[in-house]
Amino acid sequence: MNTNIKAWWLGHSAFKLESQNGTIIYIDPFLSQNPTTPDEFKDPDDADIILLTHGHEDHVGDTLDIAKKTGCDVVAQVELSQLLKKHGLAEEQAIEFNKGGTVDFDDFSVTLVNANHSSSFKGEYAGEAAGLVLSFDDDIAFYHLGDTNIFSDLEIYREIYQPHVVAVPMGDHYTMGPQEAAICCEMLNPKLAIPIHYGTFPVLTGDPEEFKEFTEDYCDADVAIPEAGEQFLGN
Repeated sequence: MNTNIKAWWLGHSAFKLESQNGTIIYIDPFLSQNPTTPDEFKDPDDADIILLTHGHEDHVGDTLDIAKKTGCDVVAQVELSQLLKKHGLAEEQAIEFNKGGTVDFDDFSVTLVNANHSSSFKGEYAGEAAGLVLSFDDDIAFYHLGDTNIFSDLEIYREIYQPHVVAVPMGDHYTMGPQEAAICCEMLNPKLAIPIHYGTFPVLTGDPEEFKEFTEDYCDADVAIPEAGEQFLGN
């Protein structure tokens, strides 16, 4: 795919992206305790922005430590952001928004969209789970579905956001499995689909190869199955 955006899958639902201007973005940075994340990615010191889909520990992960170390912005739903501040996130680093809302940065924007899942942080209600659509100026749209099952809003999101790349949970048990995830890709019609949220723990039994087969049957999207730590976009 022709893009100036760089992207790495770091295992589970975690991503590192670099914008065309060099902004370093982490999504759901569950790293130091993630058994699939390579050692060289477990303790980042290069973050500018962290984006969160919801409050569960396998998504918030190392957010507070990274934010303290780097001084980066942390973008999250209102309730989750309030809890992060309660647990040490500096007020000036917190950017709160809610579903349907968009936050603009220098060379990209991020919109919070729906997801079907629960959300809590350290035992407290953390608002509703969500997905994230990153729209990079004059470049691609990257849609991280967060933790979810299939839902009909995806057809609307296809029309509005026209995502080029989608990161789709398909590990089953806590999210949808491979076939539902593939139907999500059919509804979204991306150019590239990345399976996520599988294999980290024994209960996450969804097979990415099965997801790939279903997706290629249902739509024209290419499917990439990167190794944890592998760069799959950009040069």
